[in-house]
Amino acid sequence: MLFGSVVEKRFPQKGIIRGRGEGRANYFLWAGGILTGVMLLLILVGYVWTPYSTTEMSGADKFLGPCLAHPLGTDNFGRDLLSRIMEGAGSTFSIALCVVLIGGVVGTIIGCLTGYFGGVADLILMRVCDAITAFPSILLALVLITIIGQGKHPIILILGILFIPSFARVVRGEVAKQRNMNYVASARLMGASHLRIIFRHILPNTVQVLLPILAIGFNNAVLAEASMSYLGVGVLPPDASLGRMLAGLSPGAGRPGSGQLPGHRAADPGAEPAHRRPPAEAPQLREGDAPCS
Repeated sequence: MLFGSVVEKRFPQKGIIRGRGEGRANYFLWAGGILTGVMLLLILVGYVWTPYSTTEMSGADKFLGPCLAHPLGTDNFGRDLLSRIMEGAGSTFSIALCVVLIGGVVGTIIGCLTGYFGGVADLILMRVCDAITAFPSILLALVLITIIGQGKHPIILILGILFIPSFARVVRGEVAKQRNMNYVASARLMGASHLRIIFRHILPNTVQVLLPILAIGFNNAVLAEASMSYLGVGVLPPDASLGRMLAGLSPGAGRPGSGQLPGHRAADPGAEPAHRRPPAEAPQLREGDAPCS
């Protein structure tokens, strides 16, 4: 601390440079906070109100471009895209939150017990976590979806199971380090039970490790849900989902309007390609008609 104060007194410009860097970092923080706030506001409003019904279809309003009535246009079924984005973002947020809660709570309990007691239970549970993480997560999720079924609740359960090992391993390592600290030995001497030591003394000291894992886990849960819905095994229609909406705009999706953006009409799927069409015959002039100039 003394060395730092001497440096700042001897080289005052260093403090100015550091201040500029901190201000630039604050700009990024404010930008991220504003974007996050806008998304949260959009999600909260979407829970209680949307400009249009997200399931009502209109054949006359298909592929409308952005306008006052539909700020983001409509999809291939004539549904308002802004309304569906609001509902789809809320659905993705709720699914990701439930997935993180399941994975975080169960993984934290497993990590606390195995990290504190160790032994055979620790060996078995950690090998089970290794077996889960050994498989590609998307492939394992598809297998479990085939067994359990599709829908919002099955996808929450499946992704929650897949997120347990990541939380369990981090918490186990931190608890195993904390159990040999002096405050744990003092709690044992005072007669505290094992569960009280784990959840009253050790667990609060792992919060600084858990918070970043929870933030990263929420981000991964959003991506996982969107990926499952994009593949058609997540949220089922007519419920809105960001992944399924993106799949409806992807080329070669095999559905009307695939690969089309709002405002663009899909080509007739039964029309023959232009390079295979026969050349158009020249019009026959009747007697007395003059050719076009």
